[in-house]
Amino acid sequence: MRVILLTDVAKVGKKGEIKDVADGYARNFLIARGLAVQESSGSKKVLEKQQEEAAELDAEKRKEAEELKKILADKTLEFKVKAKEGKVSGSVSTKQIEDALKKDGIVIDKRKIKDNEPLKDLGTYDIKIELYKDVIGIIKVRLIEE
Repeated sequence: MRVILLTDVAKVGKKGEIKDVADGYARNFLIARGLAVQESSGSKKVLEKQQEEAAELDAEKRKEAEELKKILADKTLEFKVKAKEGKVSGSVSTKQIEDALKKDGIVIDKRKIKDNEPLKDLGTYDIKIELYKDVIGIIKVRLIEE
Protein backbone atom coordinates (compact mmCIF):
# COMPACT_ATOMS: atom_id res chain seq x y z
CA MET A 1 0.00 0.00 0.00
CA ARG A 2 1.27 3.47 -0.83
CA VAL A 3 1.04 5.99 2.00
CA ILE A 4 1.95 9.64 2.53
CA LEU A 5 3.85 10.12 5.78
CA LEU A 6 2.49 12.87 8.04
CA THR A 7 5.50 12.78 10.39
CA ASP A 8 9.02 11.36 10.33
CA VAL A 9 8.88 7.61 10.96
CA ALA A 10 12.07 5.76 11.87
CA LYS A 11 13.25 3.28 9.23
CA VAL A 12 10.38 4.28 6.92
CA GLY A 13 10.87 7.89 5.82
CA LYS A 14 10.49 11.57 6.44
CA LYS A 15 7.40 13.76 6.61
CA GLY A 16 5.78 14.34 3.22
CA GLU A 17 7.34 11.33 1.49
CA ILE A 18 5.26 8.76 -0.39
CA LYS A 19 6.29 5.21 0.57
CA ASP A 20 5.31 1.66 -0.32
CA VAL A 21 4.71 -0.37 2.85
CA ALA A 22 2.97 -3.63 3.72
CA ASP A 23 -0.82 -3.35 3.85
CA GLY A 24 -1.07 -4.55 7.46
CA TYR A 25 1.69 -2.21 8.62
CA ALA A 26 -0.02 0.70 6.91
CA ARG A 27 -3.53 -0.01 8.27
CA ASN A 28 -2.66 -1.28 11.75
CA PHE A 29 0.25 0.97 12.63
CA LEU A 30 0.84 4.00 10.43
CA ILE A 31 -2.74 5.03 9.63
CA ALA A 32 -4.14 3.89 13.01
CA ARG A 33 -1.64 6.09 14.88
CA GLY A 34 -2.08 9.07 12.56
CA LEU A 35 1.47 8.81 11.19
CA ALA A 36 0.35 8.44 7.57
CA VAL A 37 -2.63 8.58 5.20
CA GLN A 38 -3.36 6.37 2.24
CA GLU A 39 -2.21 7.86 -1.03
CA SER A 40 -5.02 9.18 -3.21
CA SER A 41 -5.48 12.03 -5.65
CA GLY A 42 -6.99 14.19 -2.90
CA SER A 43 -4.21 13.49 -0.43
CA LYS A 44 -1.60 14.20 -3.13
CA LYS A 45 -3.17 17.62 -3.76
CA VAL A 46 -3.10 18.40 -0.03
CA LEU A 47 0.54 17.30 0.16
CA GLU A 48 1.50 19.49 -2.81
CA LYS A 49 -0.27 22.49 -1.25
CA GLN A 50 1.54 21.93 2.07
CA GLN A 51 4.88 21.70 0.28
CA GLU A 52 4.19 24.94 -1.60
CA GLU A 53 3.27 26.72 1.64
CA ALA A 54 6.43 25.38 3.31
CA ALA A 55 8.55 26.60 0.39
CA GLU A 56 6.95 30.07 0.57
CA LEU A 57 7.55 30.24 4.33
CA ASP A 58 11.15 29.12 3.83
CA ALA A 59 11.72 31.81 1.19
CA GLU A 60 10.19 34.48 3.45
CA LYS A 61 12.36 33.50 6.43
CA ARG A 62 15.46 33.40 4.24
CA LYS A 63 14.68 36.91 2.96
CA GLU A 64 14.28 38.21 6.52
CA ALA A 65 17.59 36.58 7.48
CA GLU A 66 19.35 38.21 4.52
CA GLU A 67 18.00 41.63 5.58
CA LEU A 68 19.18 41.05 9.15
CA LYS A 69 22.58 39.99 7.80
CA LYS A 70 22.93 43.40 6.10
CA ILE A 71 21.97 45.19 9.32
CA LEU A 72 24.49 43.19 11.36
CA ALA A 73 27.29 43.84 8.86
CA ASP A 74 27.10 47.59 9.63
CA LYS A 75 26.88 47.14 13.40
CA THR A 76 29.77 47.20 15.87
CA LEU A 77 29.23 46.29 19.51
CA GLU A 78 31.60 47.87 22.02
CA PHE A 79 32.26 46.45 25.45
CA LYS A 80 34.25 48.40 28.03
CA VAL A 81 36.19 45.91 30.11
CA LYS A 82 38.84 46.01 32.80
CA ALA A 83 42.20 44.96 31.41
CA LYS A 84 45.85 44.66 32.40
CA GLU A 85 48.53 44.64 29.70
CA GLY A 86 46.03 43.85 26.94
CA LYS A 87 44.47 40.91 28.82
CA VAL A 88 40.87 41.23 29.91
CA SER A 89 40.05 40.37 33.49
CA GLY A 90 37.07 38.11 32.92
CA SER A 91 35.66 37.79 29.40
CA VAL A 92 32.80 38.74 27.10
CA SER A 93 30.41 35.83 26.56
CA THR A 94 27.76 35.01 23.97
CA LYS A 95 25.11 35.95 26.55
CA GLN A 96 26.52 39.48 26.79
CA ILE A 97 26.54 39.77 22.99
CA GLU A 98 22.92 38.56 22.90
CA ASP A 99 21.91 41.14 25.54
CA ALA A 100 23.69 43.98 23.68
CA LEU A 101 21.84 43.07 20.48
CA LYS A 102 18.52 43.00 22.35
CA LYS A 103 19.12 46.57 23.49
CA ASP A 104 19.35 47.51 19.80
CA GLY A 105 16.10 45.67 19.05
CA ILE A 106 17.69 42.61 17.42
CA VAL A 107 16.61 39.32 18.95
CA ILE A 108 19.05 36.46 18.39
CA ASP A 109 19.39 33.31 20.46
CA LYS A 110 22.86 33.00 21.97
CA ARG A 111 23.06 29.40 20.70
CA LYS A 112 23.08 30.79 17.14
CA ILE A 113 26.39 32.55 17.78
CA LYS A 114 28.97 30.27 16.19
CA ASP A 115 32.12 31.72 17.78
CA ASN A 116 31.13 30.66 21.27
CA GLU A 117 34.48 31.00 22.99
CA PRO A 118 34.69 33.88 25.47
CA LEU A 119 36.61 36.94 24.24
CA LYS A 120 39.58 37.46 26.56
CA ASP A 121 41.83 39.97 24.75
CA LEU A 122 41.38 43.63 23.81
CA GLY A 123 40.71 44.28 20.14
CA THR A 124 38.11 43.78 17.42
CA TYR A 125 36.57 40.42 16.59
CA ASP A 126 34.34 39.23 13.76
CA ILE A 127 31.64 37.04 15.31
CA LYS A 128 29.62 34.68 13.11
CA ILE A 129 25.89 34.30 13.79
CA GLU A 130 23.72 31.67 12.10
CA LEU A 131 20.58 33.57 11.14
CA TYR A 132 18.91 30.84 9.08
CA LYS A 133 19.90 27.73 7.13
CA ASP A 134 23.08 28.64 5.22
CA VAL A 135 22.72 32.36 6.10
CA ILE A 136 25.60 33.46 8.30
CA GLY A 137 25.80 37.05 9.53
CA ILE A 138 28.97 38.66 10.82
CA ILE A 139 29.02 41.30 13.53
CA LYS A 140 32.01 43.20 14.83
CA VAL A 141 32.66 43.12 18.56
CA ARG A 142 35.24 45.52 19.97
CA LEU A 143 36.71 45.20 23.45
CA ILE A 144 38.12 48.45 24.79
CA GLU A 145 39.73 49.24 28.11
CA GLU A 146 37.76 51.22 30.68
